[in-house]
Amino acid sequence: MMQIAYIGLGSNLAIPHQQVLQAIQQIKALAHTTWLAESSLYLTPPWGIKEQPAFINAVVKIATDLPAHDLLDALLAIEVSQQRVRAQRYGPRTIDCDILLYADEMITTERLQVPHPFLLERAFVVIPLFEIAPALILPTGQILAEVVKKYQDENIKKFILPSEEIE
Repeated sequence: MMQIAYIGLGSNLAIPHQQVLQAIQQIKALAHTTWLAESSLYLTPPWGIKEQPAFINAVVKIATDLPAHDLLDALLAIEVSQQRVRAQRYGPRTIDCDILLYADEMITTERLQVPHPFLLERAFVVIPLFEIAPALILPTGQILAEVVKKYQDENIKKFILPSEEIE
């Protein structure tokens, strides 16, 4: 049975907007998965370690037959294909692909925690998630439209693609 999943994407290395767009294309090509929606790209200040370049972030929505851990493996393979190096927690990266939500499931294993443990603490996730799922109610019962209100003044803005990259 197809499950709805939301995936957060972020990059601040190696032409970040291109990294995010490349990850989106790879997610669209995943087996047993149907593409549903993607947010705008957002230019966001770094979270965690402040002394690094700004990020480009987005959220995508898919329907998938992949179990949550298989989806995680597919996303990790995308990270590897884009030369993701895990050198420093919250540090710079070519791409980060995080499962934010998987159906209405609450998953806690050594490899995966869903909803993502920092989902509601990161404006760069909440704002693009709200863009594509404004009526979303989280598995915890929280209403996304209420959560997003606390992030309205954040320093996050939509990223406009350079004109030479617009098709």
